Amino acid sequence: MFGSLIAYLDSIKARDPAPRSRAEILLYPGVWSVFWHRIAHTLFNARLFFLARAVNHLSRFLTGNDIHPGAKIGHNFFIDHGFVIVGETAEIGDNVTIYQNVTLGGTDPANGIGGKRHPTLHDGVIVGSGAQVLGPVTVGARARIGANAVVTKDVPEGATMVGIPARQMLVDVTAYQREFLPYGTPCSEAFDPATQKLELLQCEVETLRKRLGELVAEHEAAVPPAPIGKVKERGRA
Repeated sequence: MFGSLIAYLDSIKARDPAPRSRAEILLYPGVWSVFWHRIAHTLFNARLFFLARAVNHLSRFLTGNDIHPGAKIGHNFFIDHGFVIVGETAEIGDNVTIYQNVTLGGTDPANGIGGKRHPTLHDGVIVGSGAQVLGPVTVGARARIGANAVVTKDVPEGATMVGIPARQMLVDVTAYQREFLPYGTPCSEAFDPATQKLELLQCEVETLRKRLGELVAEHEAAVPPAPIGKVKERGRA
């Protein structure tokens, strides 16, 4: 058990350059959220729903994170900062990182129908701050959800999603091969789909301008200018 704790703390240190020691990581509210959730989830599976909820509320009061006791969470789950909401039927794989103010929310919460309502995050997923992943969608392994993105559809493995609604970014191979990307988004306009579209439009406009100039030059070369005398006679008429 002690070895598992050390491995868990080391996995957090590999994703967060701020802490100077493992002891400092033990003060993180995200670490305590996972600790309390393990207890609440055990009680939930034993059908001690009231006690599970009581532990959940205590954890929310102490850490600021609200993880439903029914949520299934894998190994090395890291909540950086806090104020994260994880719904009852959410499933989180191993080595998943979630930043502050993220919601793994459900759809149709008031229709009285149970079943799968919350997202499934596979191994190695990174969810940036303020992102909302809503409904029973699946986020593929090693996918990145950018800050403030709103995801309502399945995300392919290894994809990077940004925007409202979230759309896939075109990321080069060097960014894709990085083992960990803070906040889930390359911090460069070169990877912004909106910027890429504007650049493509700008290239098309420049090409059209160049072609228009060539056509005007060809027309002027093909049609000789009228003699000066004829121009004057036309003016007198």
